[in-house]
Amino acid sequence: MLRLDKISLLVAFTLVAIVANAQTQDSYDYQSEFTWGINKNTAGGLIGGLVFKKARKLSDRVLETYGLEIMNVKNPQEVRTSSPNTGNFFILGKKNYLYALRLQYGRDFILFKKAPQQGVEIKAIFAAGPTIGIVAPYYVEYSVDNTSFVTNTAQYDTNIGITSIFGTGRLFQGIDESKIAPGANIKAALNFELGTIKSQVTGFEAGFLLDAYTEKVELMAAAKNYAFYPTLFITLFYGSRK
Repeated sequence: MLRLDKISLLVAFTLVAIVANAQTQDSYDYQSEFTWGINKNTAGGLIGGLVFKKARKLSDRVLETYGLEIMNVKNPQEVRTSSPNTGNFFILGKKNYLYALRLQYGRDFILFKKAPQQGVEIKAIFAAGPTIGIVAPYYVEYSVDNTSFVTNTAQYDTNIGITSIFGTGRLFQGIDESKIAPGANIKAALNFELGTIKSQVTGFEAGFLLDAYTEKVELMAAAKNYAFYPTLFITLFYGSRK
Protein backbone atom coordinates (compact mmCIF):
# COMPACT_ATOMS: atom_id res chain seq x y z
CA MET A 1 0.00 0.00 0.00
CA LEU A 2 2.84 2.32 0.91
CA ARG A 3 4.59 1.45 -2.33
CA LEU A 4 1.41 2.25 -4.31
CA ASP A 5 1.15 5.62 -2.58
CA LYS A 6 4.75 6.41 -3.49
CA ILE A 7 4.12 5.49 -7.13
CA SER A 8 0.95 7.61 -7.20
CA LEU A 9 2.86 10.53 -5.70
CA LEU A 10 5.65 10.16 -8.27
CA VAL A 11 3.13 10.06 -11.12
CA ALA A 12 1.40 13.17 -9.74
CA PHE A 13 4.70 15.07 -9.53
CA THR A 14 5.58 13.95 -13.07
CA LEU A 15 2.24 15.18 -14.43
CA VAL A 16 2.66 18.51 -12.66
CA ALA A 17 6.14 18.89 -14.15
CA ILE A 18 4.86 18.10 -17.66
CA VAL A 19 1.99 20.58 -17.36
CA ALA A 20 4.31 23.26 -15.96
CA ASN A 21 6.78 22.70 -18.79
CA ALA A 22 4.01 22.88 -21.38
CA GLN A 23 2.74 26.12 -19.86
CA THR A 24 6.28 27.55 -19.97
CA GLN A 25 6.62 26.55 -23.60
CA ASP A 26 3.22 28.03 -24.47
CA SER A 27 3.89 31.17 -22.46
CA TYR A 28 6.48 32.25 -25.00
CA ASP A 29 3.91 32.32 -27.79
CA TYR A 30 2.78 35.85 -28.67
CA GLN A 31 0.47 37.49 -31.20
CA SER A 32 1.79 41.04 -31.43
CA GLU A 33 4.71 43.23 -30.40
CA PHE A 34 5.67 46.89 -30.35
CA THR A 35 9.29 48.05 -30.45
CA TRP A 36 11.18 51.32 -30.61
CA GLY A 37 14.87 51.89 -31.11
CA ILE A 38 17.82 54.19 -31.69
CA ASN A 39 19.43 53.99 -35.11
CA LYS A 40 23.03 54.46 -36.24
CA ASN A 41 23.67 54.50 -39.99
CA THR A 42 26.23 55.48 -42.62
CA ALA A 43 24.15 58.46 -43.82
CA GLY A 44 23.50 59.97 -40.38
CA GLY A 45 25.36 61.51 -37.49
CA LEU A 46 26.30 60.04 -34.12
CA ILE A 47 22.63 59.09 -33.74
CA GLY A 48 20.84 58.59 -37.05
CA GLY A 49 17.32 58.75 -35.68
CA LEU A 50 14.43 56.86 -34.09
CA VAL A 51 12.58 53.74 -35.23
CA PHE A 52 9.09 52.53 -34.23
CA LYS A 53 7.52 49.23 -35.32
CA LYS A 54 4.25 47.41 -34.69
CA ALA A 55 4.04 43.73 -35.64
CA ARG A 56 1.36 41.06 -35.51
CA LYS A 57 1.60 37.37 -36.29
CA LEU A 58 0.08 36.05 -39.50
CA SER A 59 1.34 32.53 -38.86
CA ASP A 60 3.74 30.68 -36.60
CA ARG A 61 6.77 32.10 -38.45
CA VAL A 62 5.53 35.21 -40.29
CA LEU A 63 4.70 38.65 -38.86
CA GLU A 64 3.03 41.59 -40.58
CA THR A 65 4.77 44.87 -39.71
CA TYR A 66 4.05 48.61 -39.78
CA GLY A 67 6.99 50.94 -39.21
CA LEU A 68 7.90 54.59 -38.81
CA GLU A 69 11.46 55.92 -39.01
CA ILE A 70 12.52 59.51 -38.30
CA MET A 71 16.04 60.17 -39.58
CA ASN A 72 18.54 62.94 -40.19
CA VAL A 73 20.15 62.25 -43.59
CA LYS A 74 23.52 63.74 -44.50
CA ASN A 75 25.47 64.17 -47.72
CA PRO A 76 28.57 61.91 -47.64
CA GLN A 77 30.80 64.94 -48.31
CA GLU A 78 29.75 66.85 -45.18
CA VAL A 79 32.71 67.71 -42.94
CA ARG A 80 32.61 69.67 -39.67
CA THR A 81 34.83 72.76 -39.72
CA SER A 82 35.73 75.11 -36.89
CA SER A 83 35.34 78.86 -37.33
CA PRO A 84 38.68 80.73 -37.36
CA ASN A 85 36.91 83.56 -35.49
CA THR A 86 35.11 81.77 -32.66
CA GLY A 87 36.11 78.09 -32.78
CA ASN A 88 32.45 77.11 -33.16
CA PHE A 89 31.76 74.18 -35.47
CA PHE A 90 29.76 74.34 -38.71
CA ILE A 91 29.58 72.38 -41.96
CA LEU A 92 31.26 74.28 -44.77
CA GLY A 93 29.20 74.16 -47.96
CA LYS A 94 26.05 72.75 -46.34
CA LYS A 95 22.92 74.43 -47.67
CA ASN A 96 20.03 72.31 -46.37
CA TYR A 97 19.14 69.70 -43.77
CA LEU A 98 17.27 66.58 -44.86
CA TYR A 99 14.92 64.89 -42.39
CA ALA A 100 13.42 61.63 -43.64
CA LEU A 101 10.07 60.38 -42.36
CA ARG A 102 9.79 56.79 -43.57
CA LEU A 103 6.53 54.85 -43.47
CA GLN A 104 7.07 51.11 -43.91
CA TYR A 105 4.97 48.01 -44.44
CA GLY A 106 6.61 44.62 -44.46
CA ARG A 107 7.12 41.09 -43.25
CA ASP A 108 9.29 39.54 -40.55
CA PHE A 109 10.19 35.91 -41.17
CA ILE A 110 11.29 33.93 -38.10
CA LEU A 111 14.33 31.91 -39.12
CA PHE A 112 15.26 30.54 -35.69
CA LYS A 113 12.99 30.48 -32.67
CA LYS A 114 14.36 30.93 -29.18
CA ALA A 115 13.64 28.61 -26.28
CA PRO A 116 11.65 30.11 -23.40
CA GLN A 117 13.75 32.43 -21.22
CA GLN A 118 16.92 31.78 -23.23
CA GLY A 119 18.61 31.82 -26.61
CA VAL A 120 18.27 34.16 -29.59
CA GLU A 121 15.38 34.59 -32.00
CA ILE A 122 16.53 35.54 -35.51
CA LYS A 123 14.24 37.13 -38.09
CA ALA A 124 14.70 38.17 -41.72
CA ILE A 125 13.23 41.65 -42.22
CA PHE A 126 11.79 43.06 -45.44
CA ALA A 127 9.89 46.36 -45.62
CA ALA A 128 9.13 49.19 -48.02
CA GLY A 129 7.03 52.33 -48.21
CA PRO A 130 6.91 56.06 -48.94
CA THR A 131 9.47 58.55 -47.66
CA ILE A 132 8.56 62.14 -46.86
CA GLY A 133 11.73 64.22 -47.08
CA ILE A 134 11.69 67.53 -45.19
CA VAL A 135 14.32 69.87 -46.64
CA ALA A 136 15.07 72.70 -44.21
CA PRO A 137 17.59 75.52 -44.85
CA TYR A 138 20.94 75.40 -43.05
CA TYR A 139 21.66 78.78 -41.47
CA VAL A 140 25.06 80.21 -40.57
CA GLU A 141 26.02 83.29 -38.59
CA TYR A 142 28.52 85.46 -40.43
CA SER A 143 30.20 88.85 -40.22
CA VAL A 144 28.68 91.63 -42.28
CA ASP A 145 31.63 94.05 -42.11
CA ASN A 146 34.51 91.64 -41.38
CA THR A 147 34.32 92.42 -37.67
CA SER A 148 32.61 90.73 -34.75
CA PHE A 149 30.44 93.79 -34.08
CA VAL A 150 27.85 93.32 -36.86
CA THR A 151 26.68 89.80 -37.73
CA ASN A 152 23.79 88.32 -39.63
CA THR A 153 22.28 84.85 -40.09
CA ALA A 154 21.27 83.45 -43.45
CA GLN A 155 21.08 80.22 -45.40
CA TYR A 156 24.58 79.31 -46.47
CA ASP A 157 25.71 80.13 -50.00
CA THR A 158 29.09 80.24 -51.70
CA ASN A 159 29.28 84.06 -51.40
CA ILE A 160 29.87 83.73 -47.65
CA GLY A 161 33.59 83.16 -47.10
CA ILE A 162 34.86 80.76 -44.46
CA THR A 163 36.74 83.58 -42.69
CA SER A 164 33.45 85.43 -42.21
CA ILE A 165 31.53 82.54 -40.62
CA PHE A 166 31.11 82.55 -36.83
CA GLY A 167 29.05 79.35 -36.53
CA THR A 168 25.60 77.96 -37.19
CA GLY A 169 22.31 79.80 -36.81
CA ARG A 170 19.80 79.35 -34.02
CA LEU A 171 18.23 75.98 -33.30
CA PHE A 172 15.32 75.26 -35.70
CA GLN A 173 15.94 78.55 -37.51
CA GLY A 174 14.37 78.41 -40.97
CA ILE A 175 12.26 75.34 -40.22
CA ASP A 176 9.19 77.29 -41.37
CA GLU A 177 10.84 77.57 -44.82
CA SER A 178 11.05 73.80 -45.27
CA LYS A 179 10.09 72.09 -48.50
CA ILE A 180 8.86 68.55 -49.12
CA ALA A 181 10.84 66.03 -51.17
CA PRO A 182 8.71 62.92 -51.93
CA GLY A 183 10.36 59.55 -52.24
CA ALA A 184 10.29 55.88 -51.29
CA ASN A 185 12.36 53.46 -49.24
CA ILE A 186 13.14 49.75 -49.11
CA LYS A 187 14.81 47.83 -46.29
CA ALA A 188 16.32 44.37 -45.79
CA ALA A 189 17.83 43.31 -42.47
CA LEU A 190 18.41 40.63 -39.87
CA ASN A 191 16.83 41.02 -36.44
CA PHE A 192 18.37 39.44 -33.32
CA GLU A 193 16.06 39.32 -30.28
CA LEU A 194 18.03 38.66 -27.09
CA GLY A 195 15.53 39.27 -24.27
CA THR A 196 15.04 36.76 -21.46
CA ILE A 197 11.66 38.06 -20.25
CA LYS A 198 8.79 36.71 -22.35
CA SER A 199 6.76 39.94 -22.27
CA GLN A 200 9.68 42.18 -23.28
CA VAL A 201 11.73 42.50 -26.47
CA THR A 202 15.39 43.52 -26.49
CA GLY A 203 17.97 43.20 -29.23
CA PHE A 204 19.43 44.73 -32.36
CA GLU A 205 18.72 44.88 -36.08
CA ALA A 206 21.36 45.29 -38.80
CA GLY A 207 20.92 45.64 -42.53
CA PHE A 208 20.61 47.77 -45.66
CA LEU A 209 18.20 50.59 -46.53
CA LEU A 210 17.75 52.65 -49.68
CA ASP A 211 16.01 56.03 -49.85
CA ALA A 212 15.05 57.17 -53.35
CA TYR A 213 13.66 60.67 -54.02
CA THR A 214 11.95 61.91 -57.16
CA GLU A 215 14.79 64.40 -57.75
CA LYS A 216 18.19 65.31 -56.33
CA VAL A 217 18.07 66.86 -52.87
CA GLU A 218 20.37 69.87 -52.61
CA LEU A 219 22.23 69.42 -49.33
CA MET A 220 25.57 70.95 -50.40
CA ALA A 221 26.07 74.21 -52.30
CA ALA A 222 29.25 73.29 -54.18
CA ALA A 223 29.33 69.49 -54.16
CA LYS A 224 27.56 66.57 -55.79
CA ASN A 225 24.00 66.03 -54.58
CA TYR A 226 22.00 62.84 -54.82
CA ALA A 227 18.49 61.46 -55.29
CA PHE A 228 19.47 58.04 -53.92
CA TYR A 229 20.81 57.44 -50.41
CA PRO A 230 21.92 53.84 -49.74
CA THR A 231 22.84 53.17 -46.12
CA LEU A 232 24.01 50.40 -43.83
CA PHE A 233 22.50 50.59 -40.37
CA ILE A 234 22.23 49.06 -36.92
CA THR A 235 19.29 49.68 -34.59
CA LEU A 236 19.21 48.91 -30.88
CA PHE A 237 15.59 48.25 -29.92
CA TYR A 238 13.39 47.60 -26.92
CA GLY A 239 9.70 46.85 -26.62
CA SER A 240 6.92 44.61 -25.42
CA ARG A 241 4.84 41.73 -26.77
CA LYS A 242 1.58 40.04 -25.92
